[in-house]
Amino acid sequence: MTTPPPPITEPDPSALTCPGDKIGPCAACRRNTHRYGLGGNPLCAWCMTTARDNRGPNVHHYNSRP
Repeated sequence: MTTPPPPITEPDPSALTCPGDKIGPCAACRRNTHRYGLGGNPLCAWCMTTARDNRGPNVHHYNSRP
């Protein structure tokens, strides 16, 4: 069983380890996360876990930028 996510006001841990210009809102819950640049993901860790639980372990983010 997974633990419930913290309140939306708390940022994703990835946001605490990246430069401020790479932080943006999660596409699902709007929590601050490392969204832009190398290693960025449009979903925070909790929303990505939920997506993997719902759709299977092969869910991951592909960079669509050229």
